[in-house]
Amino acid sequence: MNHSRRKFFQYAGAAAAGALILPNWGCKSDGTSSGAANATPANTGSIPQFGLQLWSVRDDMAKDPKGVLKQLASFGYKQIESFEGEQGMFWGMTNTEFRKYMDDLGMSAIASHCIISQNFEKKAEQAAEIGLRYLICPWMGPQKTMDDWKKIADNFNSLGETCKKYGLRFAYHNHAYSFYNTEGQTPQDFLMANTDPELVDFEMDIYWVATAGQSAVEYLQKYPNRFRLGHVKDRSKTVADDVADASCDLGTGALDYSKILKAAQDAGMQYFIVEQELWEGSTPMKSAQANAAYMSKLVFA
Repeated sequence: MNHSRRKFFQYAGAAAAGALILPNWGCKSDGTSSGAANATPANTGSIPQFGLQLWSVRDDMAKDPKGVLKQLASFGYKQIESFEGEQGMFWGMTNTEFRKYMDDLGMSAIASHCIISQNFEKKAEQAAEIGLRYLICPWMGPQKTMDDWKKIADNFNSLGETCKKYGLRFAYHNHAYSFYNTEGQTPQDFLMANTDPELVDFEMDIYWVATAGQSAVEYLQKYPNRFRLGHVKDRSKTVADDVADASCDLGTGALDYSKILKAAQDAGMQYFIVEQELWEGSTPMKSAQANAAYMSKLVFA
């Protein structure tokens, strides 16, 4: 998430607590969603299904959502993760129209980032109706005290409890700030320890773990089966360590994804979602195509 996206979520009030009420539509008797994408099987040596966070192609999506989704399907993406922007999570379509169009393309919408403080109950109802697996809080921002983080953890548990009733899962997407020391503690570790694994999952943005100077592999091994989703985003080799926004095409940067994604799969990660936020010498769509080709060919070390 770059500066403009942070500004959007800050403006929209993403850091505020939200109420989450979800219906049980579209769910099987075992509690899984009938419309959910199949998770990637463990220990395959590769990633046979992967997704794209639509923030990566946000300007193109704003102009022609259906056309862009059709192109993404042609690149080899089988899954998408949406986000809540000016056209909503469903890009100007109703939730059921969006689901039908994804079905027509042979793609699955598995999750969406959303603003948890605005009309969250309605968003959750619509998400459950079309079989999304996850609603994800994308941004809370740095907190001044660990008491602030305690309130966040409590809120996440509450959201997760409500999600569980309706066959969805709640997750939180990290940035670098949750790995920086606050009152002698690491907020990310605090969240892991103070959220109920039965209620709250995490989406590891691998890029931001590395940007914070931490090891994604070590965190995955430390917290197995907690990071169920991951953002696969490379970091430029040519920037200083203190540069925050430095994403690049997969395979051209500093992150060893053959090693990282093997560790992620071994640790229970189910959804592998490409994201890119800078496109030096490229365009969002060209990079999306290059990233799909990289993921298709990736073999674990």
